[in-house]
Amino acid sequence: MLNNQIRQDVHFKKNAKSDILKYMEKISKEEVKHLAELSSISLSDDEVSNLQTDLGNIVEYIEQLSELNTDGVEPTYSVSKNQNVWREDEINDYGVKRAELLKLAGDNVEDNQVKVPKVL
Repeated sequence: MLNNQIRQDVHFKKNAKSDILKYMEKISKEEVKHLAELSSISLSDDEVSNLQTDLGNIVEYIEQLSELNTDGVEPTYSVSKNQNVWREDEINDYGVKRAELLKLAGDNVEDNQVKVPKVL
């Protein structure tokens, strides 16, 4: 598998410029500018070109992944085997009673509740 990866890397390096240009054609500068506008960011022309190249590389990688044979591979929804981990809903007052806490609020107590200033 490692030799196969090395061959792919060498192939990519030999054809990198043509491959990058090929994938850059899939994502236009206008599309990059539109994405920047949707993201509320401003980009210089150099940044647009760099992002166009980066997005082209991402598209290329995704296309490589789509070529993988996944027959017999179960979908992975979670890498953890934990499912529905729940704890009992127990009240823990940490040794402090309600009355003690309400005393700390001083005059800001109304109907056994702490009265706070309006936020909005």
